[in-house]
Amino acid sequence: MTHGFDDKARNDPAGAARFEGSSPAPLPLSPSEDRQWATIAHFGAILGFLPSAVIYYVYRARGPFTAQESKEALNFTLPLTAVAMLANLLTLVPVIGGFFAVIAVAIWVYLTVSGVVAGIEVNRGRPYRYPFNLRLVK
Repeated sequence: MTHGFDDKARNDPAGAARFEGSSPAPLPLSPSEDRQWATIAHFGAILGFLPSAVIYYVYRARGPFTAQESKEALNFTLPLTAVAMLANLLTLVPVIGGFFAVIAVAIWVYLTVSGVVAGIEVNRGRPYRYPFNLRLVK
């Protein structure tokens, strides 16, 4: 007994491959989409390193500007997010906790302001380099 679906798969090699688990290559981003995702990667600094990491690993093969700028944003936000998380943990220590609370807030404000400045520049189509940045992700 044959079904219409099976006949289509046998007669259409491209269709058969599609149903066997292979996936097509991702489509490249248009120039405006490329700039948009690069901008979002920088604006995501308000949430730490996670937005830039997701954008870098998902879209780096689809747009050169997004790859470049999301990597820059990831390299900037990753170490600062780690330090901010450590400072947040140290807020639980009696006596010195208040000092680390101020440090954690200062890091978050610095990440946010730097990300907004970078996002505005990137949205204008200009590459942005943070003045202090560890290049951990190559």
